[in-house]
Amino acid sequence: MADLEFWKNKRVLVTGGGGFLGSYVVENLMAIRGVPAEHIVVPRSKSFDLREPDVCLQITRGCNVVIHLAAVTGGISFSRSHPASQYRDSTQIDLNMAEAARRVGVRKMVAIGNLFAYAPEVPLPLTEEYLFAGLPAVEQRGVGWLKRNLALLADLYHREYGLPMAVVYSANAYGPRDSLDQAHAHVIPSLIMKCFREKELRVWGDGTGTRDFLFASDIAEGIVLAVEKLAAPDFVNIGSESEISIRELVDLIVDCTGFSGKVTYESAKAGGDTRRVASTAKARRLLGFRPKIEIKEGLRRTIEWYRQQMASL
Repeated sequence: MADLEFWKNKRVLVTGGGGFLGSYVVENLMAIRGVPAEHIVVPRSKSFDLREPDVCLQITRGCNVVIHLAAVTGGISFSRSHPASQYRDSTQIDLNMAEAARRVGVRKMVAIGNLFAYAPEVPLPLTEEYLFAGLPAVEQRGVGWLKRNLALLADLYHREYGLPMAVVYSANAYGPRDSLDQAHAHVIPSLIMKCFREKELRVWGDGTGTRDFLFASDIAEGIVLAVEKLAAPDFVNIGSESEISIRELVDLIVDCTGFSGKVTYESAKAGGDTRRVASTAKARRLLGFRPKIEIKEGLRRTIEWYRQQMASL
């Protein structure tokens, strides 16, 4: 249940608030929590380079709450092609924002991670006790480490400075407003756009791997609940509480888009971990988090949005 009292007279900084997931967080703050638009600060990357410490300090001044979503993002092919630069730039941003938050004295900071932080060999479904066990997968080593490091950053800054920072580790986000750039799109938008644009749908891997996909509005709710209820420097997983194979996902997208071409699975190309699904038991217990949008309904909404966007291109 939302804690509306928490947000009264709060000024909230949402880094990455102009992006895909950030737009849902800002929407949640205004529509559900009642935070006035003038109390929400959304720095745009064109004007504010968060790799610069002074810029981060500038945007954080006057804010009571920091929701930190900004990072260098892209699909699996992007992370594989840019492991060092993605790690470097995103880590600089994370460090700068934590330092700015502690210098300003914010009341709460929550950052977003993802399940790539977990090693592929740990028990499934993924539970928080295994976050630091083993190494992130080679294919996502850069993004895996930088997201794992968020929990370490929260712990160290809380130990030395008392920074009230917590972290949410989310399943794969999807929904309307995601990327229209095929080169940087994650799996669901990439598959949808291919169905609308191409005569043959080529899918990496053999389709047997399973994933956990969480609708963007559900992720936003989890993040905002963490601001209200998750004590620093703790971290929790949020997910759909179910998993779906890539082959099942492809079948659903093909059916919903009306794609009539050939579907080819490229088994020689790595499709990532065999399974990756999160336990949300801790988030249910501490936050009262439960996802609302199941995969079929979420895909229907997402595909309809992409259909409209691509018709206007």
